[in-house]
Amino acid sequence: MSNTYQIYLISDSTGETLDRVFLAIKAQFKNIEYEIKSYFFTRTENQIFKILDDAKNKKNPIILYTIVDSNLAKYLGNKSDEKKIPCFGVLGNLILSFSKLLNQQASHLPSGQHALNEEYYERIEAIQFTMNHDDGNLINEIQKSDIILLGVSRTSKTPTSIYLANKGFKTSNIPLVNEKSIPETLKKNPKLTCIVGLTSEPERLLDIRKNRMNTLRETEGTDYTSIDIIKKEVEEAKKTFKKYAWPTIDVTRKSVEEAAASIIKIHEIHKNND
Repeated sequence: MSNTYQIYLISDSTGETLDRVFLAIKAQFKNIEYEIKSYFFTRTENQIFKILDDAKNKKNPIILYTIVDSNLAKYLGNKSDEKKIPCFGVLGNLILSFSKLLNQQASHLPSGQHALNEEYYERIEAIQFTMNHDDGNLINEIQKSDIILLGVSRTSKTPTSIYLANKGFKTSNIPLVNEKSIPETLKKNPKLTCIVGLTSEPERLLDIRKNRMNTLRETEGTDYTSIDIIKKEVEEAKKTFKKYAWPTIDVTRKSVEEAAASIIKIHEIHKNND
């Protein structure tokens, strides 16, 4: 069995570019074991110091990064050198560098990242699972989820779930009308799996809901587009998340990618605490 390499992916944004780059790299090397740690929105020296402090105690650490701030990137490079940890920016000649580091010739297969390997099929399975468990469907299978998203209407539950599924996470999402809409399974076991509450500012939800009503050509006023009702929904949702100690993400000013990156980090913490 080959050594297991600890891959640290460090990004000052969502990490999407790094994910794609590493997917392409690892497709070039067979029979190499990896464990990946992702650090998104890394924008301070203190964050980098903590990451390197963890990495120095691991066997075979390797760092890949995308950091726009040249001073911060230089700090990462210098500190990695001090600790003798291999560290590469994605603009470097990564295939050659990895070939030397792993002492293995690269296959140089074009589009190697699209190989139909086990990871590919697991991702397809996650997408299928997520589509089947959208909007509160198949609640009886909720325990099979890697991640469960809860939130009032129009808090981006479905698009975020689909994005997570494309990352390989089996994701269920449940519309939160009130506490009664939460499955008993989750009430009895709030730590069943990684459960995350999504919330948003009421005014933003009002705009989104009005746009949806216009799209559906519904003009009659309802509770769905009442700012007072929406404020109550949001407040009740926050109380529920707090009651069950579920981490919460405000998606008001977050893209789907940013929200998903935060959820993945929460999932990692949950997994490490199991």
